[in-house]
Amino acid sequence: MSSDGNKKQFWKRNAAKVPGSIQHVYGAQHPPFDPLLHANLIKAGNKPPPATPGKPKKATTFQEFESITSDAWDVGDDDDELLAMAAQNLNIEVVMETANKVLNYMQRFDRVEEGDVTSPEVSFASQSSPYTDSRLVKSHSEAPIGSPKEELRKLSWSGIPRQVRPIAWKLLSGYLPANAERRESVLQRKRQEYFGFIQQYYDSRNDEHHQDTYRQIHIDIPRMSPESLVLQPKVTEIFERILFIWAIRHPASGYVQGINDLVTPFFVVYVFEYIEEEVENFDVSSLQEEALRNIEADSFWCMSKLLDGIQDNYTFAQPGIQRKVKALEELVSRIDESVHRHMQQYEVEYLQFAFRWMNNLLMRELPLRCTIRLWDTYQAEPEGFSHFHLYVCAAFLVRWRKEILEERDFQGLMILLQNLPTMHWGNEEVSVLLAEAYRLKFAFADAPNHYKR
Repeated sequence: MSSDGNKKQFWKRNAAKVPGSIQHVYGAQHPPFDPLLHANLIKAGNKPPPATPGKPKKATTFQEFESITSDAWDVGDDDDELLAMAAQNLNIEVVMETANKVLNYMQRFDRVEEGDVTSPEVSFASQSSPYTDSRLVKSHSEAPIGSPKEELRKLSWSGIPRQVRPIAWKLLSGYLPANAERRESVLQRKRQEYFGFIQQYYDSRNDEHHQDTYRQIHIDIPRMSPESLVLQPKVTEIFERILFIWAIRHPASGYVQGINDLVTPFFVVYVFEYIEEEVENFDVSSLQEEALRNIEADSFWCMSKLLDGIQDNYTFAQPGIQRKVKALEELVSRIDESVHRHMQQYEVEYLQFAFRWMNNLLMRELPLRCTIRLWDTYQAEPEGFSHFHLYVCAAFLVRWRKEILEERDFQGLMILLQNLPTMHWGNEEVSVLLAEAYRLKFAFADAPNHYKR
């Protein structure tokens, strides 16, 4: 970890750099340096803290510990007793019924002018969406209840069938207008605009002012998952362009590790428009050039829409993440005092594991298929990627309370929290997680305001 003096020297060295230059990049599991949070470490220097009688002694510092542990998921036994509850509503008949209703609704949606509140009411197929709760308030950007977009949110909250997910995500993110007659012209204009940015900026990636940004992106992409997809040369090129152009256009943050992971779900979903097989095992370069250009531009704009709502997660010192981690700690202390006290007893700080949860939106903790399902709900839920994600993280942590309470030292807890056994998770587990997060959201509706930032 760098010192406060080094931080000042870094910014002094780079003060003259132009927008889009590399910021002080933190890894997906490296919390940002904050002099206030780390004041005790600064005062202590490199001296190890004296052992405290009655407290378990750490064998190593967190920084040393994380340097010898990996990000890999461990495969473990999952004995989630709650799955039986979710399985009752998640059979093939329900999935097909939902798919048919979404498809039928999309046809009606196409005929409704943007902002029209006279569209026919559509009942939610499984009746399991929290949107049926009369207490739900509309999003800050929502049309009135009963509008086409609100009806689409109702259907999407409990999962979107694969065949309609690409257009549903574009509509929910605000990338596509509700008016079907305008969509094609909007897509053409936005796609041309994106490739205009490529022509204008991409050749500058090796310039002195931008080469650090591009180099870091180039290093980070091969570390992403799934490797079978991102290591395809064509996919690597697409991701590099998307991330570099985003960084150039957002000088307040520039490129920060973690942003790279947020491209993948959009890219995979938009490839679904052109193939039927799984993307991980598909040769993306076999797609026609026009299809690849469309996928790239659409992924860029939808990722940009997502980041617009959480950009303070990636500005200097990443204040958005630090607030969310603090809010998570307070929330867990109210939800499950035993888990919270257990973490305190063994001196595990929430920033040491939950930073990555906020920075990568749990993408490093869940299989890609689960992330895509999770994002169905995030895009349907008002402030899903910011406010609701906090409650998902709280539900996710408490989900592992038995395993957490069984660990009796710092190292064991950190290994568990960085390698939670979710490899075999699917829609059922994600549905249970989301249901619990929704319950927590309303159970703690009186929570302090910073829970909602």
